[in-house]
This record gives sequence, C-alpha cells and structure tokens, in this order.
Amino acid sequence: MDLIKQISSKGLVLDGAMSTALEKQGIDTNTDLWTAVALDKDLDKVYKVHMNYFQAGAQMAITDTYQANVQAFEKHGYSEDKAKEMIADAVKIAKKARDDFEKKTGIHNYVAASVGSYGAYLAEGDEFRGDYDLTKKQYLDFHLPRLQVLLQNKPDCLAIETQPKLDEVVVLLDWLKENAPEMPVYVSFTLHDTTKISDGTPLKKVMEKINEYDQVFAVGANCFKPFLATTAIDKMREFTKKNIIVYPNLGGIYNEFERNWIPFNAKFDFGKLSKEWYEHGACIIGGCCSTGVKEISQIAAFYKILNNQKSKQKLDLKPNINLMKSTRSKV
Repeated sequence: MDLIKQISSKGLVLDGAMSTALEKQGIDTNTDLWTAVALDKDLDKVYKVHMNYFQAGAQMAITDTYQANVQAFEKHGYSEDKAKEMIADAVKIAKKARDDFEKKTGIHNYVAASVGSYGAYLAEGDEFRGDYDLTKKQYLDFHLPRLQVLLQNKPDCLAIETQPKLDEVVVLLDWLKENAPEMPVYVSFTLHDTTKISDGTPLKKVMEKINEYDQVFAVGANCFKPFLATTAIDKMREFTKKNIIVYPNLGGIYNEFERNWIPFNAKFDFGKLSKEWYEHGACIIGGCCSTGVKEISQIAAFYKILNNQKSKQKLDLKPNINLMKSTRSKV
C-alpha cells in the first residue's frame, strides 16, 4: 500500500519529538544546530529515536533535518560537502530504521524529509513569529542546498513543517512543482491562534492557496498547544478538502533565550484527543516538541481501535453467500 492510499483508507500515525528523545540519550541540543548536532557523530542515537517511535506505533518518521541546513553547519566550521553529507545521512538513517523495522515485523512505514523554515535557521524562535522578510531568490538560496540533497536521497515525501509564513512555503511549492512534481509533500504551519498562522495570515487565505498545489497531499499545523487543535481543524476544514495533519506539542512555552521548553502543567491523553481530532477531520496525527513514545503509543492505540472497527464494519457489510444460496434453493 502506498502512502496516499494508506492515508485515505487508514489514516497515519506520525512520530514525536526528536529533541526530547535525543536529550534523554545525553545529547546536548541547546545550540543553534539543535537536533542536527547529532548528525555528526551520533547517528546511532538518531537511529534509536526512529526505531523507538516505530515500535511505539508510528507509521512515518520525520528526518532529523528540520534545523540541518548547509548555512548553519558552515557557521559551525563544517565544509559544504560535510554539511551535505550529514543531511544525506539523516535521510539514510531514517530509511534504515524503517527498513530494519519492516524486516522484523513485515510492517512497511514511511520517511518524511523535514524542511524547516528560514526562521528555524535563525534559532531565536522566529518560526513561531514569522518576523522576517526575504525575496524569492533569498528563500531559494537558503533552501535549495538542503532541499536538493533531500530529494537526491529519495524520502517517501517532504515535510515542509513548522512554517510561520505563507510566502516562504509558496516559493518552495512553486520550485517543487517545476523541478520535482512527482514528490509528495505535506505542509504544516505554526499558529498565531485558531484562525491565523504565525505571521498573521488568515487560515482561509492559507488553505485556499495550498489548494492550488496538487502534489500537496496534506496541510495542517504543528508545534502548537493541544487544546487549540479541534477549533483549528474545524477552521481548516472549512477551506480545504485536502488531508489535514496535526502534531501539537505538550502545551509548553518556548524560551528563545535558553532554547528550551517551559513545561505546561496540564496532562494530555493523546489517545482521547486523537479520537476528537479525527472526528473533526484530521487523519494524520502525531506529536511535536516534548512529546515522546508515550504520546505516540496513545495515538497508535486509537488508530488500531478505529481500523479494527472499520474492518468489522466491512465484514458485516459483505453478503452471506451461504444464506443467499439457501434462499435461492427455496425459491
């Protein structure tokens, strides 16, 4: 079953945070490279994060390339070639985890190559504000060195994620439409509130623009507070027929000065929340910052129940052949 058919028939469970999982393995992500710091000498730990999420029920791994871009690596003294090698390794290690999991279980999962915003590169929380303005050429000069490496390593799809600005996404989608039209893409924005993305653009305008791109198979939001999800899904569903994707964080506040998350006191049951989000129109669900194996397991448990119910309904709808034969014999 290919990715699009999987989503249409059964929905999809995304993975959870990379940063939290790496930190639990002793990786210091408190730098402007964030989780990309692990791509130099700790690929085994990145592999373990992907494998743990697959074992928890995730069906799609997001590569550790959100903040891995050539410019950031060069600022830290890496050569352009080494930077591109590490970006390629991020895709390869996610695909290896996927393939190893399939060999053990027979379950085929997917890999989404993460494309973070220019705001993520600035490493000051700009992906939650969108307070920067670049020309089309500047956006492409920034994104293409990473994007081309990602495409060369053939992920199952691209995740243009945690995006605060519509114009930046449009530049990427226009380039992809011209240069890689066969690559499936999902787009996920950060939110100012339940009616606008981070730079203030109304969701109505955002959805209507994204609707123009056939290769975008899903659109939605990530890294926002879980209690905003249902209303945001309802608003997005008003203006798009595309699959809706949501993967909130755990409700914390990002401290841009110390580059960490201030936890939110409330506890969230992602199983119950997933049921609500699904009923309101989201079919691709996962977790973002501070989420982990626990939350992904809860989402996967919901989908297991849902798909068992769907299977039972299909069985109940099948005609009873023996009964039909018996009825005919009496006529």
